[in-house]
Amino acid sequence: MNKLQIGTHTVTDWSNFIREVLEYWVIRNSPTKLGGIDKIVEIDEAKFGKRKYNRGRIVDGEWVFGGLERSSKKVFMELVPDRSANTLLQMIKRKIEPGTTIVRLLEGL
Repeated sequence: MNKLQIGTHTVTDWSNFIREVLEYWVIRNSPTKLGGIDKIVEIDEAKFGKRKYNRGRIVDGEWVFGGLERSSKKVFMELVPDRSANTLLQMIKRKIEPGTTIVRLLEGL
């Protein structure tokens, strides 16, 4: 901000724009499947959205489920209609190879 002489609102707007572009790219260019024997894939879900008046908890948004293969750093992200066990298990079967060690990230990390 200081070197470019731009305000905090401009930095926030650009950060949000870059986040949206990266999210769009990752969702459309995710590999078919991650993992395999002796591979570890970390999984998690998050809600991407906006805050009402830029304060407090996220009100509007979409749930995204994703994974990271530790050894290759390959990732996948997919929009999910809900976070039910059935929906997430179907996605795990579709995006992660059998025999993979799956680690779910814990809240608050």
